[in-house]
Amino acid sequence: MHPRLGVHEDDLEIAAAIGRYAAAQLAPRAAELDEQARSATCHVPGLAELGVMGMNLPERWGGAGISPAALVLSIVEIARCCAATSSMIGAHYLATDSILIGADDGLRAQYLPRAARGDILGAFALTEPRAGSNPADMRTWARREGDQYHLSGVKHFISNAGEADFIVVYAKTDPQAGSRGISAFIVDKGTAGLQVSRPEKLMGIRGGHAFEVALDCRVPASRRLGEEGSGFRTAMKVLDNSRLDVAATSLGIAEAALDAAVSWSRERLIGGQPLADKQGIQWMLADMKLRLEAAWALTLQATHKRGLGERFSMESAMAKLYASEAAGFITDRALQIHGGYGYTRDMPLERYARDARILRIYEGASEIQRTIIARALLGPAGGDDRSASR
Repeated sequence: MHPRLGVHEDDLEIAAAIGRYAAAQLAPRAAELDEQARSATCHVPGLAELGVMGMNLPERWGGAGISPAALVLSIVEIARCCAATSSMIGAHYLATDSILIGADDGLRAQYLPRAARGDILGAFALTEPRAGSNPADMRTWARREGDQYHLSGVKHFISNAGEADFIVVYAKTDPQAGSRGISAFIVDKGTAGLQVSRPEKLMGIRGGHAFEVALDCRVPASRRLGEEGSGFRTAMKVLDNSRLDVAATSLGIAEAALDAAVSWSRERLIGGQPLADKQGIQWMLADMKLRLEAAWALTLQATHKRGLGERFSMESAMAKLYASEAAGFITDRALQIHGGYGYTRDMPLERYARDARILRIYEGASEIQRTIIARALLGPAGGDDRSASR
């Protein structure tokens, strides 16, 4: 763990402890999870014991109560060792952040302490087959029937859903009101009419399972988060947080790829000379390092604003956009430096490249992040924010 400008020593110590655990427990199994597409939820007990499953929550609700900087740096350390585990944790945070931000104290007390202990796992269901980048176009609806709501619809690419004990589902309670007609509900595992598909066959992050979720079920009205119509605002605040998690995951993968490229260029001999002696390789490494540090700067800028309690929507969008695209660039160059060896599955480079690719898509594709940034500059004339999620 390298010192970072503006990051307190306590935050670095927390992240360093997480990094030691990740190196000892997550890294040795990362290739196995990828090869066999095994769920990273196998790591939940150990992560929960370390406090990771509640790192995003305040102590009042059973969480670790750490700073946003410590949270981001810890996710970097986890992703450096196993991006699938980072993704699984991030999906859990999406669900618990939804409850923290949108629910009343009764629901918070019922779900958050258990989620922080790792006793229950969460999932976040916003994306639909026809409404990925624009949640306001969602087709899933929720109709009030006495003291219950009837939920009906299909959600797609929902991380953790097959293993989750509860899913936070976003649905239209007022189909005529656009984004202002969206509400959020907690749907518990085993609810009649809740059906979850087999895991999708993914290109990367293969241990971070994603599912299709079909809903034709009834849930108590007491499981609604906040007032009717407040769901979209909740989701947007949750995604501001989650985009920082994606930026941190991007940094972790990029750090691992750059470290591998530097080591390989020193050790690999061409004509008796280290690859690192070649100016072309040196410039590739310099470009990789430059983008990595710029991604760090944007991520820490957004993290700082989050820590101050200020709105950081544009900053988190910039961090997510730049860091995810930098991770794609860095993993590609790292694989190139390894040559044919990098393309084999005996080395982690091809896994880094596959894992990094999704980061430009979920929590809002790169194009959506550019739209968010532009609207922040130009004002609200463009309408509602649009953003996809898992």
